Amino acid sequence: MTAAPRSRRERIAHAVATVAGLGDRLPAPGTLAGSLPAALAFWLAVAVVPGDRFRNAGLVIAVALAAVVGLWAAGVEASRRGAHDPGAVVIDEVAGQWLALVVAWLVLRPATPTTLAVLVATGFVVFRLFDVLKPWPIRMLERLPGGLGIVADDLAAGLLAGLLIAGAGRLLGP
Repeated sequence: MTAAPRSRRERIAHAVATVAGLGDRLPAPGTLAGSLPAALAFWLAVAVVPGDRFRNAGLVIAVALAAVVGLWAAGVEASRRGAHDPGAVVIDEVAGQWLALVVAWLVLRPATPTTLAVLVATGFVVFRLFDVLKPWPIRMLERLPGGLGIVADDLAAGLLAGLLIAGAGRLLGP
């Protein structure tokens, strides 16, 4: 068992990296504490926040913040735990899931609640597949040091998932 974070910096990093401690408490933390809450938050933001420009800018900023702050927090938490990529660190899944959904959303712009739900569900499944399977070159990114190695592979999986969904949607859509 890892000791509790002591310094203010460690407590903040722990809260961010584990998404308020959920990564420590839930089974399958990458899915249940990272990707699923991220997908639900994305769906809620798109369904509730009016105005395309404001909403879209907010989505892009959310991805950037999760990635940048997550990079720092994941590195601090991994170092504190003495592990390269601790399972409880799930901010990388949040950033990757949001990236997949934002890329697909910005290209496809689903017009109905049903098409939005399909996009979110598809984005969740495709991102989780790429995150778990880590096809080339995603797996190579895990070898990067510290928080960069923790977050970069999930961002790559998210980008690949988002592009695949957007491309398929363009090919199959009206």
